[in-house]
Amino acid sequence: MATPRDPSLDNAKMGLVVLVVLGHTWALLPSEAEAAWHLYDFVYLWHMPAFVFLSGYLSRGFHYSPARMWQLVTDLLVPYVLFEGLLAWFRLHVGGERLQDLWLDPHFPMWYLLALVAWRLVTPLLRPLPGAVVVAVAISIGSGFLQGEWMALLDLPRILGFLPFFVLGLKTTPEALEWVRGRFPAVLGAVTFAVIAVLAVNLDRWASTGYLYQRPFDLMDVPDSTAVLTRLLVMAVGLAGTFAWLALVPRRSGWFTRMGAATMIVYLFHGFAVKGIEYAGFPAWFDGHPWLGLLAATAFGLAVALGLAAPPVRRVLGRVVDPFGPAQRQLREAVDLAVVAAAHEEDSEPVAVGTR
Repeated sequence: MATPRDPSLDNAKMGLVVLVVLGHTWALLPSEAEAAWHLYDFVYLWHMPAFVFLSGYLSRGFHYSPARMWQLVTDLLVPYVLFEGLLAWFRLHVGGERLQDLWLDPHFPMWYLLALVAWRLVTPLLRPLPGAVVVAVAISIGSGFLQGEWMALLDLPRILGFLPFFVLGLKTTPEALEWVRGRFPAVLGAVTFAVIAVLAVNLDRWASTGYLYQRPFDLMDVPDSTAVLTRLLVMAVGLAGTFAWLALVPRRSGWFTRMGAATMIVYLFHGFAVKGIEYAGFPAWFDGHPWLGLLAATAFGLAVALGLAAPPVRRVLGRVVDPFGPAQRQLREAVDLAVVAAAHEEDSEPVAVGTR
């Protein structure tokens, strides 16, 4: 019997992917739109840590079996190759951009697919390992010292930098997750978000946006010791924001919850919409009107995220995101029918009496 879906997890996933789309639309606004960039910093301080944490929590059952390894190919690697190529075509023929290092330097949404492949491949090693979180933090900090052009390949700094949040998700049990659900955790979560908002407004005083992207320390223009401490502090803020998000996410099921099954569709397709309005001149439309630009970018981002997750749309786009899905379902159904038929034949065979 299939385990019922947890509505709070679907609400959390859908809310986070909406924030991903909003972050990418806010990033189109000019630098003088201070309110938009404060919102951007607030969201980026914790929404990707929360996303990675949930990915780890939902990957706890991954193991080295042929079926699971094939899922990595069909669910992650095939969409990566396909959508990297489609976005490159879109940038080249619609935006007139110049391209280089195709498939080696992922587009802004695509790095996460490669990260999930890498993280899931180490899941069976890290989940039972005592002190795995400490090991992951050490890897994250150590990756900040790595230098060279090869570090830009496949967005390796972010894959290694966000690893602690994935491992925390692996180590979290359903019983532990229950602890963040209740009135007191919700109040504590609201207070936490208020503190993070203050930190976001003053981000330039204690960190920089480079730390939100897990960039190497040599790009931070500060002593290595300061860079290490700052990354640890940003990591702590991300963890606090993850707790706050999980504490405040509603547990009720509804139309928004059902959209949680379409997060991959939203994630993969929203890049075309964001690049499309960029090519249409959106950044210049609201020069001198930062608040109007923020409202327009927010409305557009919400429309894109919710529109892509709407049932009629996701039924069509789901065939592109998961081209192997129908064939795999038909194969599973055929196997199930074969097993039932074999069992029926065994039950209908005559029983020999008096034989030795």
